[in-house]
Amino acid sequence: MPLNYNSRVHLLRHPALFVVLCASAASLCPLRVSAQQAPPAPSAARILLLPRRAAAGERATLAVIDVNGRLTPGVTVAFSTGARVTTDTTGRAAFVVPSAPGVVFASIEGRHGRVALAVVPAAAASTPVAAVRTAPRFAALTDRFDITGSGLCSDADANHVIVAGRSALVLAASSLALMILPPEGLPPGPAQVTLSCADGAPVSFSLTFLSLELLVSAAPLKPGERRDLLVRVAGTKDRVPLEARNLAPEIAELAGGNPVRLSSTGGPENSARFELRGHSHGSFLISIRLVPVYSLLHP
Repeated sequence: MPLNYNSRVHLLRHPALFVVLCASAASLCPLRVSAQQAPPAPSAARILLLPRRAAAGERATLAVIDVNGRLTPGVTVAFSTGARVTTDTTGRAAFVVPSAPGVVFASIEGRHGRVALAVVPAAAASTPVAAVRTAPRFAALTDRFDITGSGLCSDADANHVIVAGRSALVLAASSLALMILPPEGLPPGPAQVTLSCADGAPVSFSLTFLSLELLVSAAPLKPGERRDLLVRVAGTKDRVPLEARNLAPEIAELAGGNPVRLSSTGGPENSARFELRGHSHGSFLISIRLVPVYSLLHP
Protein backbone atom coordinates (compact mmCIF):
# COMPACT_ATOMS: atom_id res chain seq x y z
CA MET A 1 0.00 0.00 0.00
CA PRO A 2 2.32 2.79 -1.16
CA LEU A 3 1.88 6.22 0.38
CA ASN A 4 2.52 9.59 -1.20
CA TYR A 5 1.49 13.11 -0.44
CA ASN A 6 -1.03 13.23 -3.25
CA SER A 7 -3.09 10.70 -1.29
CA ARG A 8 -4.31 10.82 2.28
CA VAL A 9 -1.93 12.08 4.95
CA HIS A 10 -1.78 10.15 8.21
CA LEU A 11 -1.48 11.90 11.55
CA LEU A 12 -0.10 9.75 14.34
CA ARG A 13 0.13 11.96 17.42
CA HIS A 14 2.57 10.53 19.88
CA PRO A 15 5.12 12.02 22.30
CA ALA A 16 6.64 8.69 23.23
CA LEU A 17 4.66 5.60 22.28
CA PHE A 18 1.24 4.89 20.78
CA VAL A 19 -0.49 8.19 21.49
CA VAL A 20 -4.10 7.95 20.48
CA LEU A 21 -5.63 11.32 21.13
CA CYS A 22 -4.79 14.69 22.54
CA ALA A 23 -6.66 17.59 24.05
CA SER A 24 -6.02 21.29 24.00
CA ALA A 25 -7.99 24.05 25.65
CA ALA A 26 -9.77 24.49 22.34
CA SER A 27 -10.51 21.06 20.94
CA LEU A 28 -9.72 17.41 20.50
CA CYS A 29 -6.68 17.17 18.23
CA PRO A 30 -7.14 15.05 15.07
CA LEU A 31 -5.01 11.98 14.51
CA ARG A 32 -5.19 11.95 10.73
CA VAL A 33 -6.62 14.00 7.93
CA SER A 34 -7.51 13.56 4.31
CA ALA A 35 -6.09 16.48 2.42
CA GLN A 36 -3.86 17.61 -0.39
CA GLN A 37 -0.85 18.68 1.65
CA ALA A 38 2.80 19.29 1.10
CA PRO A 39 5.01 16.96 3.15
CA PRO A 40 6.53 18.34 6.35
CA ALA A 41 10.08 19.67 6.23
CA PRO A 42 12.83 17.36 7.55
CA SER A 43 13.40 19.82 10.40
CA ALA A 44 9.90 18.99 11.67
CA ALA A 45 10.84 15.34 12.34
CA ARG A 46 10.23 14.31 15.94
CA ILE A 47 9.45 10.59 16.27
CA LEU A 48 11.28 7.53 14.95
CA LEU A 49 9.39 4.27 14.41
CA LEU A 50 11.25 0.95 14.26
CA PRO A 51 10.04 -2.65 14.17
CA ARG A 52 10.27 -4.17 17.63
CA ARG A 53 12.80 -6.82 16.57
CA ALA A 54 14.76 -7.82 13.48
CA ALA A 55 17.09 -10.57 12.31
CA ALA A 56 20.84 -9.92 12.09
CA GLY A 57 21.98 -8.87 8.61
CA GLU A 58 18.53 -8.50 7.06
CA ARG A 59 17.02 -5.40 5.50
CA ALA A 60 14.21 -3.69 7.42
CA THR A 61 12.03 -0.58 7.16
CA LEU A 62 11.74 2.38 9.54
CA ALA A 63 9.51 5.47 9.50
CA VAL A 64 9.75 9.03 10.84
CA ILE A 65 6.86 11.33 11.75
CA ASP A 66 6.58 14.98 12.74
CA VAL A 67 4.95 16.44 15.87
CA ASN A 68 1.56 16.22 14.13
CA GLY A 69 2.16 12.60 13.20
CA ARG A 70 2.79 13.11 9.48
CA LEU A 71 5.25 10.79 7.76
CA THR A 72 8.31 12.93 7.08
CA PRO A 73 10.63 12.59 4.06
CA GLY A 74 14.27 13.66 3.87
CA VAL A 75 15.11 12.84 7.51
CA THR A 76 18.48 11.34 8.41
CA VAL A 77 18.43 8.56 11.00
CA ALA A 78 21.69 7.63 12.73
CA PHE A 79 22.41 4.22 14.27
CA SER A 80 24.73 3.50 17.16
CA THR A 81 26.80 1.40 14.72
CA GLY A 82 27.65 4.53 12.72
CA ALA A 83 25.28 3.73 9.82
CA ARG A 84 22.94 6.41 8.48
CA VAL A 85 19.85 6.33 6.26
CA THR A 86 17.48 9.02 4.96
CA THR A 87 13.72 8.66 4.67
CA ASP A 88 12.27 8.67 1.14
CA THR A 89 9.19 10.46 -0.21
CA THR A 90 6.92 8.21 1.86
CA GLY A 91 8.67 9.15 5.12
CA ARG A 92 10.17 5.66 5.41
CA ALA A 93 13.61 4.18 4.77
CA ALA A 94 15.13 0.75 4.23
CA PHE A 95 18.15 -0.07 6.36
CA VAL A 96 20.46 -3.02 6.94
CA VAL A 97 20.24 -4.57 10.40
CA PRO A 98 23.66 -5.05 12.07
CA SER A 99 25.13 -8.53 11.67
CA ALA A 100 25.72 -9.13 15.40
CA PRO A 101 22.79 -9.96 17.72
CA GLY A 102 22.12 -7.57 20.58
CA VAL A 103 20.47 -4.18 21.07
CA VAL A 104 21.10 -1.36 18.59
CA PHE A 105 19.97 2.23 19.08
CA ALA A 106 18.81 4.70 16.46
CA SER A 107 17.91 8.39 16.61
CA ILE A 108 16.82 11.25 14.39
CA GLU A 109 19.98 13.19 13.58
CA GLY A 110 20.08 16.41 15.55
CA ARG A 111 17.39 15.31 18.02
CA HIS A 112 17.64 14.01 21.56
CA GLY A 113 16.33 10.58 22.42
CA ARG A 114 16.90 7.20 20.84
CA VAL A 115 14.92 4.08 19.98
CA ALA A 116 16.09 0.54 20.67
CA LEU A 117 16.00 -2.30 18.16
CA ALA A 118 16.40 -5.90 19.35
CA VAL A 119 18.61 -7.82 16.89
CA VAL A 120 18.26 -11.61 17.02
CA PRO A 121 20.24 -14.33 15.22
CA ALA A 122 19.40 -14.72 11.55
CA ALA A 123 18.20 -18.29 12.12
CA ALA A 124 15.13 -16.87 13.90
CA ALA A 125 13.89 -15.49 10.56
CA SER A 126 14.55 -18.59 8.47
CA THR A 127 10.93 -19.55 7.76
CA PRO A 128 9.21 -19.06 4.39
CA VAL A 129 5.69 -19.09 5.89
CA ALA A 130 4.19 -16.03 7.57
CA ALA A 131 3.20 -16.55 11.20
CA VAL A 132 2.09 -14.18 13.97
CA ARG A 133 3.47 -14.92 17.43
CA THR A 134 2.28 -11.96 19.53
CA ALA A 135 -0.36 -9.28 19.00
CA PRO A 136 -2.03 -6.79 21.33
CA ARG A 137 -5.35 -7.76 22.91
CA PHE A 138 -6.66 -4.28 22.07
CA ALA A 139 -5.66 -1.57 19.61
CA ALA A 140 -6.93 1.99 19.19
CA LEU A 141 -8.81 2.73 16.00
CA THR A 142 -6.68 5.82 15.37
CA ASP A 143 -3.25 4.62 16.41
CA ARG A 144 -0.68 2.12 15.23
CA PHE A 145 -0.20 -1.33 16.71
CA ASP A 146 2.63 -3.82 16.35
CA ILE A 147 2.88 -7.58 16.05
CA THR A 148 5.77 -10.04 16.13
CA GLY A 149 6.12 -13.26 14.18
CA SER A 150 8.19 -14.77 11.40
CA GLY A 151 8.16 -15.00 7.63
CA LEU A 152 7.10 -11.34 7.31
CA CYS A 153 8.36 -8.96 4.62
CA SER A 154 11.12 -6.56 5.63
CA ASP A 155 9.94 -4.21 2.85
CA ALA A 156 6.93 -2.54 4.47
CA ASP A 157 4.90 -2.28 1.26
CA ALA A 158 5.41 -5.96 0.39
CA ASN A 159 3.23 -6.90 3.36
CA HIS A 160 -0.49 -7.06 2.67
CA VAL A 161 -2.52 -6.36 5.81
CA ILE A 162 -6.32 -6.44 5.70
CA VAL A 163 -8.45 -5.42 8.68
CA ALA A 164 -12.15 -6.23 8.43
CA GLY A 165 -11.83 -6.27 4.64
CA ARG A 166 -9.92 -2.96 4.39
CA SER A 167 -6.25 -2.35 3.62
CA ALA A 168 -4.05 -1.15 6.46
CA LEU A 169 -0.73 0.71 6.16
CA VAL A 170 2.52 -0.90 7.34
CA LEU A 171 4.79 1.81 8.76
CA ALA A 172 7.83 -0.15 9.94
CA ALA A 173 8.78 -3.74 9.14
CA SER A 174 11.24 -6.59 9.50
CA SER A 175 10.89 -10.31 8.86
CA LEU A 176 10.03 -10.65 12.57
CA ALA A 177 7.82 -7.64 13.36
CA LEU A 178 5.45 -5.11 11.81
CA MET A 179 4.06 -1.77 12.94
CA ILE A 180 0.63 -1.24 11.39
CA LEU A 181 -1.82 1.68 11.13
CA PRO A 182 -5.46 0.53 10.99
CA PRO A 183 -7.62 1.64 8.06
CA GLU A 184 -10.01 4.52 8.57
CA GLY A 185 -13.68 3.98 9.17
CA LEU A 186 -13.54 0.80 11.26
CA PRO A 187 -16.23 0.39 13.91
CA PRO A 188 -15.11 -0.39 17.47
CA GLY A 189 -15.11 -4.04 18.46
CA PRO A 190 -13.49 -7.31 17.35
CA ALA A 191 -12.16 -7.52 13.78
CA GLN A 192 -10.35 -10.09 11.73
CA VAL A 193 -6.79 -9.17 10.69
CA THR A 194 -5.24 -11.02 7.75
CA LEU A 195 -1.67 -10.53 6.62
CA SER A 196 0.66 -12.04 4.08
CA CYS A 197 4.15 -11.39 2.78
CA ALA A 198 4.18 -10.79 -0.99
CA ASP A 199 2.33 -13.72 -2.60
CA GLY A 200 2.71 -16.02 0.40
CA ALA A 201 -0.08 -17.79 2.23
CA PRO A 202 -2.09 -15.46 4.49
CA VAL A 203 -2.39 -15.81 8.26
CA SER A 204 -5.31 -14.45 10.29
CA PHE A 205 -6.02 -13.49 13.88
CA SER A 206 -8.65 -11.50 15.77
CA LEU A 207 -7.98 -8.13 17.40
CA THR A 208 -10.39 -5.85 19.28
CA PHE A 209 -10.27 -2.22 18.17
CA LEU A 210 -11.28 0.49 20.62
CA SER A 211 -12.65 3.97 20.18
CA LEU A 212 -11.34 6.45 22.75
CA GLU A 213 -13.38 9.62 23.19
CA LEU A 214 -11.97 12.46 25.26
CA LEU A 215 -14.43 14.74 27.04
CA VAL A 216 -13.03 17.96 28.48
CA SER A 217 -14.23 21.53 28.87
CA ALA A 218 -12.98 23.93 26.20
CA ALA A 219 -12.93 26.86 28.61
CA PRO A 220 -9.50 28.43 29.30
CA LEU A 221 -7.71 26.81 32.23
CA LYS A 222 -6.97 29.19 35.11
CA PRO A 223 -4.08 28.94 37.58
CA GLY A 224 -5.10 26.74 40.50
CA GLU A 225 -8.17 25.39 38.71
CA ARG A 226 -8.82 21.63 38.68
CA ARG A 227 -10.42 20.00 35.65
CA ASP A 228 -11.39 16.42 34.88
CA LEU A 229 -10.42 14.72 31.64
CA LEU A 230 -12.84 11.87 30.94
CA VAL A 231 -11.88 9.18 28.44
CA ARG A 232 -14.74 6.99 27.22
CA VAL A 233 -13.84 3.58 25.83
CA ALA A 234 -16.04 1.87 23.22
CA GLY A 235 -15.44 -1.59 21.79
CA THR A 236 -15.03 -3.62 24.98
CA LYS A 237 -16.50 -3.92 28.47
CA ASP A 238 -13.13 -5.07 29.82
CA ARG A 239 -10.88 -2.82 31.87
CA VAL A 240 -8.06 -1.46 29.71
CA PRO A 241 -4.86 0.38 30.75
CA LEU A 242 -4.53 4.00 29.65
CA GLU A 243 -1.68 6.48 30.03
CA ALA A 244 -1.90 10.27 30.11
CA ARG A 245 1.17 12.36 29.37
CA ASN A 246 1.43 16.12 29.88
CA LEU A 247 3.00 17.88 26.89
CA ALA A 248 2.74 21.41 28.35
CA PRO A 249 3.80 21.13 32.02
CA GLU A 250 4.35 24.88 32.25
CA ILE A 251 0.60 25.38 31.75
CA ALA A 252 -0.83 22.58 33.86
CA GLU A 253 0.04 19.39 35.73
CA LEU A 254 -1.53 15.97 35.87
CA ALA A 255 -2.56 14.78 39.32
CA GLY A 256 -0.37 11.82 40.18
CA GLY A 257 2.70 12.72 38.16
CA ASN A 258 3.73 12.64 34.52
CA PRO A 259 2.90 10.29 32.95
CA VAL A 260 -0.09 8.87 34.81
CA ARG A 261 -1.46 5.36 34.20
CA LEU A 262 -4.99 4.30 35.08
CA SER A 263 -7.26 1.39 34.20
CA SER A 264 -10.68 2.11 32.80
CA THR A 265 -13.71 1.17 34.87
CA GLY A 266 -14.89 -1.62 32.57
CA GLY A 267 -18.57 -2.36 32.10
CA PRO A 268 -21.13 -0.76 29.78
CA GLU A 269 -19.98 2.77 30.72
CA ASN A 270 -16.29 2.00 30.30
CA SER A 271 -14.22 5.10 31.07
CA ALA A 272 -11.23 6.58 32.91
CA ARG A 273 -10.91 9.94 34.60
CA PHE A 274 -7.69 11.99 34.80
CA GLU A 275 -7.35 15.22 36.79
CA LEU A 276 -5.59 18.34 35.53
CA ARG A 277 -4.47 21.29 37.67
CA GLY A 278 -3.75 24.70 36.17
CA HIS A 279 -0.42 26.47 36.65
CA SER A 280 -0.71 29.46 34.33
CA HIS A 281 -2.95 30.79 31.59
CA GLY A 282 -2.59 29.06 28.25
CA SER A 283 -3.50 26.03 26.17
CA PHE A 284 -2.87 22.69 27.82
CA LEU A 285 -1.91 19.64 25.79
CA ILE A 286 -2.45 16.15 27.15
CA SER A 287 -1.89 12.96 25.18
CA ILE A 288 -3.77 9.78 26.01
CA ARG A 289 -2.61 6.38 24.81
CA LEU A 290 -3.86 2.85 25.12
CA VAL A 291 -1.11 0.85 26.84
CA PRO A 292 -0.66 -2.35 24.80
CA VAL A 293 -1.11 -5.72 26.49
CA TYR A 294 0.18 -8.54 24.27
CA SER A 295 -1.20 -12.01 23.81
CA LEU A 296 0.82 -15.02 22.73
CA LEU A 297 -0.92 -16.42 19.66
CA HIS A 298 1.60 -19.13 18.81
CA PRO A 299 4.46 -20.36 21.05
